[in-house]
Amino acid sequence: MSAIILEDESLRDGLQFEKSIVSLNDKLKIFQKLVDAGVKHIQVGSFVHPKIVPQLADTDEFVSRVKDTKGVIVSGLVLNSKGLERAKSCGLKHISLSSSISDTHSLKNVKRSSDDALLSVTQMIGEALASGIAVRAGVQCAFGCVYEGEMSEAKVIDAIGKMKEAGASEFNFADTTGMAHPLQIKKVISKVVDSFPEANLSLHLHDTRGLAVANMVAGYEAGVRSFDTSAGGLGGCPFVKGAAGNIATEDAV
Repeated sequence: MSAIILEDESLRDGLQFEKSIVSLNDKLKIFQKLVDAGVKHIQVGSFVHPKIVPQLADTDEFVSRVKDTKGVIVSGLVLNSKGLERAKSCGLKHISLSSSISDTHSLKNVKRSSDDALLSVTQMIGEALASGIAVRAGVQCAFGCVYEGEMSEAKVIDAIGKMKEAGASEFNFADTTGMAHPLQIKKVISKVVDSFPEANLSLHLHDTRGLAVANMVAGYEAGVRSFDTSAGGLGGCPFVKGAAGNIATEDAV
């Protein structure tokens, strides 16, 4: 049985939702506590405009301070070409790139249609890989959108196919608005596994309706071995009202 990977995102997904700015010094303390607890994969921030998400304005410096931590894979979220340049400049070697298959959510999140956002992501995948940066490509709103309802499974498969063509081999599926249920998780992931049997899959599950842990179990049963978590269940999407944080890391453990 392959090992289960938990990527703690409390320093990115968790803190982006907080109103009070957390200092870099406190972030470093949180990072060290996660390392001391045995967490091996930590997403420390995202390269977005500081005016939009001021909580993550110091991501570049944060990365430069922790990127070489022994035994820990440090990653960051990139949503546009400027963000990719920042990630490269601070020496980050692992990034997550993702786009939403919901037009409404995509326009709120990155001010681009879902098709335009996907095209941008595929271009960035190639650029990042050419620069020696490992990429995890992702689909946001993979299991539904509060603005548009149920998402087409064919659209999920199509997005992954285009990301795979660009060179990605690891794919993340985000329940961005917390609408997924276990049967849906199994159905969608099973179709992805059938279409891309060699791909490495991960799940980003929000606990908006209290189903995140059940969905994690369903994902495991469907073949997923990597899951995003957040210490204390912190976080949520700033552009989706009521989207609670990820699975608490301690609950996942």
